[in-house]
Amino acid sequence: MLSSVLAVITALLTLGLDQYTKYFIASNFELGDGTDFLKGFIDIQYIHNTGGAWGLLSGSTLILLSLTCLIMVFLVIYFVKWGKGSKLLFWAVCLVISGGMGNLIDRVFRDGKVIDFLHFEFYPTFPVFNVADIAVVTGAGLLILYFVLDTIKDMGKAKSKNE
Repeated sequence: MLSSVLAVITALLTLGLDQYTKYFIASNFELGDGTDFLKGFIDIQYIHNTGGAWGLLSGSTLILLSLTCLIMVFLVIYFVKWGKGSKLLFWAVCLVISGGMGNLIDRVFRDGKVIDFLHFEFYPTFPVFNVADIAVVTGAGLLILYFVLDTIKDMGKAKSKNE
């Protein structure tokens, strides 16, 4: 129970942090401006992204809104149907939904544009991203871990059943 409460609180705080940081950047920087944040590691580069990850489907706001909603609904249905007992899956779903909501809010209220501002200084070709993107990627990583562990568990059950 505590883990579930913490996951929901973390998701809500992440969504709040995402929206606050985007508001802060938009209020204090001009589009295209940048500055050092953690020298040699992360800098701030204020951009608008009309696409998904790596700018994919740029300008396709309706498709991106639909995909985001479909993914979030699918994850909730999957969790309710098959994963109710898994804390790991619950954390993954909470983080993906939190990040998805953060970017969804941008697309709806910022004319299809998502505010991105974090950039790896040591990896210049890596796309600029935001707090919501971090939540989605972390949640996706937890989803992968969940499926790997679930597969291993199923393989163990099948092996012990055959013995």
